[in-house]
Amino acid sequence: MRLKRLFALALFAWLSTGQAQTTQKVVDIPTRPGVTQRMIVLSPPEPKAAVILFAGGHGGLQIFPNGSMKWGEGNFLVRTRQLFADAGLTVAVIDAPSDRLSSSFLSGFRQTPEHAADVKAVIGWLRESAKVPVWLVGTSRGTQSAAFVATELAGPDGPDGLVLTSTILTDYKGNRPVPAMPLGKIRVPVLVVHHEQDGCEHCAFSGMPVLMGKLGNAPRTQLLSFKGGENRGDPCEAFAYHGFNGLEREVVQQIAVWILAR
Repeated sequence: MRLKRLFALALFAWLSTGQAQTTQKVVDIPTRPGVTQRMIVLSPPEPKAAVILFAGGHGGLQIFPNGSMKWGEGNFLVRTRQLFADAGLTVAVIDAPSDRLSSSFLSGFRQTPEHAADVKAVIGWLRESAKVPVWLVGTSRGTQSAAFVATELAGPDGPDGLVLTSTILTDYKGNRPVPAMPLGKIRVPVLVVHHEQDGCEHCAFSGMPVLMGKLGNAPRTQLLSFKGGENRGDPCEAFAYHGFNGLEREVVQQIAVWILAR
């Protein structure tokens, strides 16, 4: 395990040499009739893959044209977006779509055909613009988006891989948890990343065997677990173990190495 981690660190350092040249812009693309999807896009000079990052919570980042946002800056995937770009990955941090930019945002919307249609458009846009494989990466309630879309979209319309971090494992306010989805439909690689001390009641590490057992049709799966770091505030929020506080660089390094493995 130590040798694997040293290799991951070395590879990440090599991949990070182009970080100063990464560009960031806000992009709006049409998805459904009359609806647009806004996202922050980070583009390294020679991307090797692309990741669509799904924040947790209600998912309504409310991104401004200058790239700042009204909510969610501290979310694990949002605050580490530059680390993903440093690893040679094109990054798209997606907001709620234009018809969901108030009140509940993505709450109650993550497992709908409309959400899948929006993400399908983002996948297509990234494939065309970056010309690299596209992966979905979700954290906390964002795993409900990423996993759902991976069960709904396949082939040219679907992702090339899936990463679930701090997965929702039990029912959350009536919204289907990830293990209850038809995960047998997923035929792309799946990486599951979880903190062994996650204190969120919907994300107990003890639920990992059930989740992993339902991914049998994926061509490649792995569970990466972590310990330690810092644990502050609400156990279901981003600066507790749930959000890999203090472990961000190592977690992103290992995710990036796994995505880029051939």
